[in-house]
Amino acid sequence: MSASDAAPRKLRLAFIGWGAIAIRVAELLAERRPAGVEIAAVAVRDPAKPRPGLPETVRLLHAPEDLAGLGIDMIIEVAGRQAAAEWGEAALRHAGRFVPCSTSAFCDDALLARMVETAGRLGGRVLVPSGALGDIGALAAAARLPLSEVTHTVVKPPQAWKGTPAAETLDLDGLTERTAFFSGSAREAASRFPNNANVAAISALAGIGLDRTRIVLVADPATTRNVHEISASGAFGKLDMRLENEALANNPKSSEMTALSLVRLIENAVSPLVI
Repeated sequence: MSASDAAPRKLRLAFIGWGAIAIRVAELLAERRPAGVEIAAVAVRDPAKPRPGLPETVRLLHAPEDLAGLGIDMIIEVAGRQAAAEWGEAALRHAGRFVPCSTSAFCDDALLARMVETAGRLGGRVLVPSGALGDIGALAAAARLPLSEVTHTVVKPPQAWKGTPAAETLDLDGLTERTAFFSGSAREAASRFPNNANVAAISALAGIGLDRTRIVLVADPATTRNVHEISASGAFGKLDMRLENEALANNPKSSEMTALSLVRLIENAVSPLVI
């Protein structure tokens, strides 16, 4: 059979969770209309709760075993690190491709090893999205040679750190100057700030690991964006990267880029041209 005779690529998606990120991804997919992409199922905790933006044809799921027989091609987790652990292996069994947005779950080395082993045994893939970093390809490529150090600084407005341990040491409402309130390993940052610093696990997995990657967390009243600054050095040379992301309109802890990176990942799965 020639390439011209091959069937067009299709992609049936399932989301674990239907919060700000999933809603924004669905909006962007509806606008862009990539061929062959369909949101087929969504896992929710409370089926009676209103779900804005949820397509009427979507099947609601309640437990990992509900994935059986649905013909899902890719499952995207956007519901927190507990959901990543709970649904990941079932996603690999029933869909083959699992996209965990709550990458802080991989601070659990045993969980990460189990996911990778399951994917390898079943011929599946765990696809770690680039999230708020947009694309982590340069760091991941550099890590093919030895890296000596990686530092990732996360700068957000004070209100984005409310409800986190930062509020225990800082007057977030009264802050008048840029203040670094955490410096430590990616493992510790992602564990202590799972809703704000999932991205720390992404840069760590791409580079020199959870324990060697240094994370600095900053509250800055002068910024209205979520800023990421990554510097790395090693046998490849030196890398400096800075992104200033608009926050999601309905969740200041997350960036618009997080949703955009998922749209790119989804579209690349069906596009004949991948960049």
